[in-house]
Amino acid sequence: MTDKSWYKVARTFIKAGVFPVPISDILIELLQTLITEEQAKFVLIYKKPSMTLEEIKQKIDMEEHEIIEMLDTLMHNGIIVGTRSRNTGVMVYRLMGLYPGIFEYTFLRGESSKREKNLAVLFEKLFGEIRKGTQKNYDSIINVFKDLPPTDRTLPVEKEVEVGTETVMPFEEIKKYVEEYDDIALVHCYCRHAKDLINEPCKLGASKNNCFLFDKTARFGIEQGFGRLVSKEEAIKILGEAENEGLVHKVFHVHSDTRRGIEAICNCCKCCCGMINMYYRGAAPMHTISSYLAHVDEDSCVGCGTCVNMCPMETINLDDTIAVIKKENCIGCGVCAHHCPEEAMHLERIGPRNVFIPPKKIVAE
Repeated sequence: MTDKSWYKVARTFIKAGVFPVPISDILIELLQTLITEEQAKFVLIYKKPSMTLEEIKQKIDMEEHEIIEMLDTLMHNGIIVGTRSRNTGVMVYRLMGLYPGIFEYTFLRGESSKREKNLAVLFEKLFGEIRKGTQKNYDSIINVFKDLPPTDRTLPVEKEVEVGTETVMPFEEIKKYVEEYDDIALVHCYCRHAKDLINEPCKLGASKNNCFLFDKTARFGIEQGFGRLVSKEEAIKILGEAENEGLVHKVFHVHSDTRRGIEAICNCCKCCCGMINMYYRGAAPMHTISSYLAHVDEDSCVGCGTCVNMCPMETINLDDTIAVIKKENCIGCGVCAHHCPEEAMHLERIGPRNVFIPPKKIVAE
């Protein structure tokens, strides 16, 4: 394949995704590591993100058994996700974007071969290029991000909601999501695993076995060996352990549409996890849906600084030995409240809000 052909392949993956990604030599090298030339030519038929087998057959000169074999290989490698339409029952094959998408599936199995280590390095370089692109074209890129939907919903540590406020709403309660689905797959935290592969382990020492896929995505993940089926009870237990580790519950909806069902729950730390880490490195904003804000009971606060250290958004400071919260940067995760030894932190429900926090503009590299 020519350089021009690989450029077209790169554009195809970018169009299938959510975030703007610059086309570069690093991106081309990453794609050439992920897929063969034959697979790359196949991917070029994707003029839209999802297609049925019949639609694919009309786009390419291959026998049906050859197409199915190709799809099976690409699904096993996490390049394409195949699930049945809820309305028609027909299999739909969705091409993954680079991030989120292929990045996650590349590391979901927790494998540590030379190939995975090489891919982890290449993805890290790609994220560095995304950062450079954002910083170089800051104002225009941030405006692009503002027009995109929130990437996830941040759910609180529900038992930390302030007594006397409204109860946690069903779509804001982590256990309700778990109870709603029978098919739940436990998978590796791809972010912490990728960081391990480049020798940057989690500073919290958090578990790498606490992310979940749900419903159709869970069935796909189990069939392809990305994860294992777990019970609702086991999932809730693992989520509780994640809260004790200081991790943030992030819920990912189908097609990033918060009106639709969910396909994943991640438990995130600020040092490893993609969305938060991209914010800190200046590559992308923090964009989430949240219904809560942290609140300080000044009479109970002793200024111990636990919340300052635990806050994933670094939005709490001490002012004259009292914790002060920068409200506009609070994502309502409840980590501060869960770990406050004086029980001086609580969550207040203020209704669903679109939280958009631009990354810092870095003046000089």
